[in-house]
Amino acid sequence: MVTVAQPHSPTTAPARPVPAVRHLGPNWYSCVMGTAIVGSAGVALPGHIPGLRPVCTAFWALSLVLLAALLVARSLHWYHHWDQARTHLLDPAAAPFYGCLAMALLAVGGGALTVGRDWIGTSAAVALDAVLFTSGTVVGLAAAVVVPYLMAVRHRIEPGQAYPVWLLPLVAPMVSAAVGPLLVPHLPPGQPRATLLLACVALFGMSLLATLVTLPLIFGRLLTGGPLPLALTPTLFLVLGPLGQSTTAVGQFAEVAPGVLPGPYATGFEVFGVLYGVPVLGFALMWLGLAAAHVVRARREGMRFSMTWWSFTFPVGTCVTGSEALARHTGLAAYDALTVVLYGVLVVAWAVAAAHTARGVVSGALLAGPRPAPGAPRPGTARTT
Repeated sequence: MVTVAQPHSPTTAPARPVPAVRHLGPNWYSCVMGTAIVGSAGVALPGHIPGLRPVCTAFWALSLVLLAALLVARSLHWYHHWDQARTHLLDPAAAPFYGCLAMALLAVGGGALTVGRDWIGTSAAVALDAVLFTSGTVVGLAAAVVVPYLMAVRHRIEPGQAYPVWLLPLVAPMVSAAVGPLLVPHLPPGQPRATLLLACVALFGMSLLATLVTLPLIFGRLLTGGPLPLALTPTLFLVLGPLGQSTTAVGQFAEVAPGVLPGPYATGFEVFGVLYGVPVLGFALMWLGLAAAHVVRARREGMRFSMTWWSFTFPVGTCVTGSEALARHTGLAAYDALTVVLYGVLVVAWAVAAAHTARGVVSGALLAGPRPAPGAPRPGTARTT
């Protein structure tokens, strides 16, 4: 395995390379996102299930540990293998995954206030969420600008390469919009609360409009270019992310706005939460069926496990939280039932992805160099194994 040593002075010993992290791409943060959403979504399920909340808190704690471990590993990756890290940024198949870092920070931060406070206390949870929300939002905004810029001026995009991973840096601000309102009640009344809430609304609009521009390209490519390569087929589930997360966000706005914004605006958010969430979640369910059909086809044709299988977790989890929000605001039992069904899908998907990932890490297969995926864009640096 070839490694590039860092420049060093004659009196300084060269840094020892860490081969195990050379091919550790930013897509690994999807493990953190998928684990955190299991805890955050499960805690708001309808009814009372004995022992569920401690289990959800345990999932959040696991996501926190995974986040810390990956931050260290990715730091080693940048320090020892900066050439590979630069290659990821210049690869149109890998660069969009930098949005996963932002979403991992935000998912763990939001989980700290929903379930993590049970173990670490409210004060520590607020402090942790404030740090992770701020850093995640900054990283997300940077990714939303830098990645499309690189795709325009440095990447070489060929016709038919509009893949769902393009949504990853664009949906990160939507995650900020969905988890940011959790911090609003912990700010001083007046200007601070209103500022944060409306900043979240701005992030919502930023991500929504960027998604509305990009999604037709992905849908059009799917209809005119045929099925995705087998290894990339699970990424069709990524489209659920902005749909479910935006439904969650408008639901959070409606819950926080009373007492923060003047009456007419607070009422408007309550109305908007339902009028927006119902049709968008409906489209999400249609896309879920379409994506599932493609995955079944790909599986029959020999699709093997890859890290793209984590696409089955966080995006589905956002639909769970979106359905939970609609259940609270409409009072319809149908949304309660939908929430339970989608959460069951989420748990099964997480168990399968986690088991295969653990097996791949132990065997070393997932940390080895990527294998070419026929038909995939720029397979020399794309991380699909």
